[in-house]
Amino acid sequence: MTAPDVVQGLDLEALRTWLDAEAPGEIPGALSASLITGGKSNLTYAVTNGERDVIVRRPPLGHVLATAHDMGREHRVMAALAGTAVPVPRMIAECTDESVIGAKFYVMERMSGTAFQRAKDLEVIGPERTRAVTERLVDTLADLHAVDYEAVGLGDFGRPDGYLTRQVARWKKQLDSSRSREIEGIDELADRLTNSVPATSESTIVHGDYRLDNVLVDTEDGDRITTVLDWEMSTLGDPLTDVAVMLAYQHLALSAGPSSGQVTDAPQAPGYLSPDEVVERYAARSGRDVSELGFHLGLAYFKLAVILEGIHFRHAAGQTVGSGFDGIGAMIDPLVQHGLHATSK
Repeated sequence: MTAPDVVQGLDLEALRTWLDAEAPGEIPGALSASLITGGKSNLTYAVTNGERDVIVRRPPLGHVLATAHDMGREHRVMAALAGTAVPVPRMIAECTDESVIGAKFYVMERMSGTAFQRAKDLEVIGPERTRAVTERLVDTLADLHAVDYEAVGLGDFGRPDGYLTRQVARWKKQLDSSRSREIEGIDELADRLTNSVPATSESTIVHGDYRLDNVLVDTEDGDRITTVLDWEMSTLGDPLTDVAVMLAYQHLALSAGPSSGQVTDAPQAPGYLSPDEVVERYAARSGRDVSELGFHLGLAYFKLAVILEGIHFRHAAGQTVGSGFDGIGAMIDPLVQHGLHATSK
């Protein structure tokens, strides 16, 4: 843990005062904090008083894409999912006053478990357990898509009608907000998506960035998934977009060499479900038709490319916190090419 005066992006004295007013007794005493590494978007801090830990989430520093990094959105969806089949942390408090620490933020319970980002970490638990973990990953996504969003108070959480059309337009706009260089093929991909939007299937809660390292797995308690995290892009929309994002990360990892700097190379681990097995298991668990995923995969690759270009933009401007950003820019061209391939069928 770091000293209170050197925690970049988190004023611990201000946080202490705010917690005393908004959540008295929740975590009393002097606080220290550390940045949890691995996050390339919203900043996640472990905050402790020496006896109890909580998590604080706030937007990144510097250039922030419009409509992204919505703290209220994350807080609301996790609070609504409490008591469903989807594991989420307990929400403690939310702050909408940016003057407290310089940004909106929220505080939640710290859950046990490991976020498996690297294949080498999965190799430690072996192929059989890796397969079971990835089966649970798929099942949890299907369980999320089965939640009655009206019943949990999320009926106004998004606009399902026209969701895919708006997604294409949104990510084109986000790309324009982060343009600092030419990216071959990315405008062609955007045009293909604009001109081939399919009819939207039944709408559900959509996570928006679903993958293995956005869940925590308790390796000391049966390798169960203890929580799903990183809900900043959640909304109501087409559930196949979540399936496609998960597959896009997987295809990217499988087409790269070991330690290539990908966001996650976990799908390279022995025992990890193959892309076909992911699709088959999701279809069986959800009962949905997954036969046409080309557009959704193209959109997933486009979205990931735009997200990473935004991170590259912030890193080039010296506005990122933590390590692991140097290779981000080089990851974008392969994503665009994967997207073009997916939409050429």
